[in-house]
Amino acid sequence: MSKSVHGGFLESVSRNFDKAAPHSGLHKGLLAQIKACNSVYQMRFPVKIGSEYQVIEAYRVQHSHHRLPTKGGIRYSQKVNQEEVMALASLMTYKCAIVDVPFGGAKGGVAISPRDYTVSQLQKITRRYTTELIRKNFIGPGIDVPAPDYGTGSREMAWILDTYITFKGGEIDAAGCVTGKPVNQNGIQGRTEATGRGVYYGIREACSHKDDMAALGLKPGLEGKTMAIQGLGNVGYHAGVISQEEGGVKIIAVAEYEGAVYNKDGIDIKKLFKHRKKTGSILDFPGAKNMKQRKRVLEVDCDILVPAALEGQITKVNADKVKAKIIAEAANGPVTADAEEILLKKGVMVIPDMYINAGGVTVSYFEWLKNLSHMRFGRMEKRFNANKYRNLVETVERMTGKTIGAKEKDFLTKGADEVDLVRSGLEETMITAYDQIRTNFKRNKGINDLRSAAFVSALKKIGSDYESLGIFP
Repeated sequence: MSKSVHGGFLESVSRNFDKAAPHSGLHKGLLAQIKACNSVYQMRFPVKIGSEYQVIEAYRVQHSHHRLPTKGGIRYSQKVNQEEVMALASLMTYKCAIVDVPFGGAKGGVAISPRDYTVSQLQKITRRYTTELIRKNFIGPGIDVPAPDYGTGSREMAWILDTYITFKGGEIDAAGCVTGKPVNQNGIQGRTEATGRGVYYGIREACSHKDDMAALGLKPGLEGKTMAIQGLGNVGYHAGVISQEEGGVKIIAVAEYEGAVYNKDGIDIKKLFKHRKKTGSILDFPGAKNMKQRKRVLEVDCDILVPAALEGQITKVNADKVKAKIIAEAANGPVTADAEEILLKKGVMVIPDMYINAGGVTVSYFEWLKNLSHMRFGRMEKRFNANKYRNLVETVERMTGKTIGAKEKDFLTKGADEVDLVRSGLEETMITAYDQIRTNFKRNKGINDLRSAAFVSALKKIGSDYESLGIFP
């Protein structure tokens, strides 16, 4: 993808900001400060790959320092450039504000394709990138906290942590320098599924309002609704599995790098994932038809479309062909500003990325808190609550003279594990944030889309932070 296309991504974010800004009630000087990227670190460093040295291009952008640390993922992609990372960092600022996570926004990018390197070579690149961040004071539990993004995962985060500890030996909160780590290396249960689960909670909440669904010609609730997913990576996979198992959604189409498959009667995402792992492709999945072009999944007739791949997938070129009634932006920036104008005229509900995919940063916040407290969630209260519930059930049994089965008693008296608390906190966060966005949407007649309503929610919170610092009157 060319630089101009990524420049279009930054331009789309800027246009969406400008569209919402007049409804925030903040003055122009403050809005200009909120919009600007505070720090951009562009780097080039050599890494020995085989017998050759390669010069690696990489970035770290800290969009806003209104709250510290700054927070944002690191992506590995040949398409990475400065404009893309700036756009993603700015979205992180607004995303954190929307879900009331006390971070400023940041983002990192390394311009490589992970497919082109061995595990050992990727480790070299990751450690060298981390070293550059340490040298410039662009990483630390109170400064800037990276996380996984496209092309990276818990493995890379473990390398980052180990490199940081090597340089910062003895720093008591060192584990909080990065999130998305393996659970056995100071990570948190529920982080891997977090973004996908957040997507599910967000869609479920949007579909719970009877009048909003009636305007789309749909019934409230998720049960029986059809869904198409673009991207079967970490986010798309978990959003699909959880939507099927907990929401009763029927997934009829899935697209990945190698192509797309369709089955009007539904596709089992877990089985599709196993098929891809076995064959190397989602194509030729039993019972499904191969689609000639992978991007045709965006045009499938369905209730909910979940673009969970990369930015700029729905543009003014193909927006008119989209048949979905709801688009949930599981990826960052999959719908361009031009495309959204076309979709809104068609009456499509677009649930914006800065809200719907905020599950990752929300659970990263929980992981960061865990690292600073040096104790897993649930350790203090799990057994206390379990014993209290058991005493309550046994008291009811004595008073009524009746008993319940062992399985039912275990269910009623179970204390919360870490993953239970993480999921509960994420669910509460997504429900509360959507309620705030929807309230802005309903009460402000000048706002005609959920993205602008989400921006207003974010801008008001960020503006309040700046004003409380006395920087702006």
